[in-house]
Amino acid sequence: MTPDNEDLWFLPLGGTGEIGMNLNLYGHDGRWLMVDCGVTFPRPGRVAADGTVHHGGEPPVQMADPAFIADRREQLAGLVITHAHEDHVGAVPYLWPLLQCPVYTSRFTAEILRRKLAEFDLLHRVPIIEVETGQTRQIGPFSVQWLALTHSIPDPNALMIRTPIGNIFHSGDWKLDDQPLVGHGYSRKTFSDLAAEGVDAMVCDSTNATLPGHSVSEATLHEGLIRLIANAEGRVVVTCFGSNIARLHTLASIARETGRYMGLLGRSLVNMSGAAKAAGLWDAADQLINPSHIGYLPRNEVLAAATGSQGEPRTALRRLAAGNHPDFELEAGDTVIFSARAIPGNEEAIKALISRLSALGVKVITAESADLPIHASGHPAQEELELMYNWVKPAIAIPVHGEAEHMETHATIARATGVPRALVGRNGDLFMIRPVPGMRRQITATGRLGWEKQVLVRVG
Repeated sequence: MTPDNEDLWFLPLGGTGEIGMNLNLYGHDGRWLMVDCGVTFPRPGRVAADGTVHHGGEPPVQMADPAFIADRREQLAGLVITHAHEDHVGAVPYLWPLLQCPVYTSRFTAEILRRKLAEFDLLHRVPIIEVETGQTRQIGPFSVQWLALTHSIPDPNALMIRTPIGNIFHSGDWKLDDQPLVGHGYSRKTFSDLAAEGVDAMVCDSTNATLPGHSVSEATLHEGLIRLIANAEGRVVVTCFGSNIARLHTLASIARETGRYMGLLGRSLVNMSGAAKAAGLWDAADQLINPSHIGYLPRNEVLAAATGSQGEPRTALRRLAAGNHPDFELEAGDTVIFSARAIPGNEEAIKALISRLSALGVKVITAESADLPIHASGHPAQEELELMYNWVKPAIAIPVHGEAEHMETHATIARATGVPRALVGRNGDLFMIRPVPGMRRQITATGRLGWEKQVLVRVG
C-alpha cells in the first residue's frame, strides 16, 4: 500500500486511543513522513509480547510496532520529533535501526536524543538535523514548518505539513501559556495565518479535552511553592517530572529566596538539566550543589528536586521512602511536595509511596491538597482547544493523544467551534485526507498478527 501523488494520508501507529508512545505517519506521492517515536511504561498486570505478565519492579518499555513502515523503509523520507518527552522521543534508539532515516528536531530535543543514542552506540550513525523554530525543511514531498507553541518542556513545536494537494497542521503536545518561563512562547498570528492559507486537517492533542477552562501557567506556581517551602522546618524534597525545566527554574529561584541549597536527585533530572545547559536554556543564576553534600547540611537549608512523582520503581523518591538512598535519609519533620499529578494508571503506586513517606513522619503535600497551585499541566483544556480551532479553522479535526473519552470530547468541541468534520479513530486507522475527505478504513498486513499491535521490550 503506497500513496500516490493524489493521496494525502494520516496513519497513527501509536498514541491514538491511548496516552503515550506516539508514532504517526503521513503519506503522499510514494513517501512517508514519521512524526514522533515514543514509548510508554505498562501498568502491572499487562501482558508483554513474550507472554509474560508485568508484576512491578523494573517496567518494560512499550512502543508501537513499526513493522508497517519498516517493511517500507525505502519510502520513509524522515522522522520529525516535536519535543523531548519520552512518549515522543524514547523509542528512537530502539527503532532507528529498522528505519535508518534522518531525524529532524529542535536543539534541545537533539541534545536529549544524542544522550539516548550514545547509550545504544548509535550516536555517530543517526543523522540529526537541527531546525530552528519558524524554519521550513523539504523532507521528501513534504514541506515541513516548525511553529512555536508552549508545553511543559523547552522547545516544543507544532508542525505545518504542506504538500501540493493539501496542508495538515500537527499540534504535537501543547498549551497556551503566556508566561512559559523557559523557551519560546507563541503567537496567535502564527495560527490565524494558517487559516488564511487553508488547513485541510488538524491533528491535535486530546489529553485534557475533558477538563473545562484554561490550563494553569507555569509562572503562577511560584507563590504556592514558595509559601510551602518557606514555612517548612526540615528538609524539603519536591518531586516533579524530570523534563520540566521551567519547574526546576522556579525551584532554584525559591532556593535563593529562602536561603536553601538545591540539589537534583535522579538520573533524568540531572540529564535534563545538562541538556538545558548545553542548549543555552539554563539560567546561570540557578546554582546546584552536589547531592552527596545534602546529608551534611542543616536540614532547614536543604531543597532537593527528586524523580519519582509517579511512584516508579528505583527512582530517587522511592529510595528515600525506603531509606536506602545513598545521599541522605528522610526524617520525621521533613516535607515532600508532589509538584505533579498522577498519570492514569499510577494512582495505586503513588498512594503506596505516600503511605510509606507518612509512616516515616514526613509531611506530604500533593497538588490536590495544596491551597494554591503547585503543578501546571502541559496540555490544553477546553478553552484552549476552542481558541486554537477558532484560529486555525481546519476543514477536518482529527483528535489524537488521548483515550477514547478524551478524543470523543475533543471531537465535540471541534464541531461546536464550526469545524465541518471531526474524525475519531485509533491506532491502525488510515485517515484519507485526499482524495476522499473524511473516509477512514482499517488496514492490516496479510499473514501477520497485525502491524497495529504493540511491542514490549524489557530494559536492562
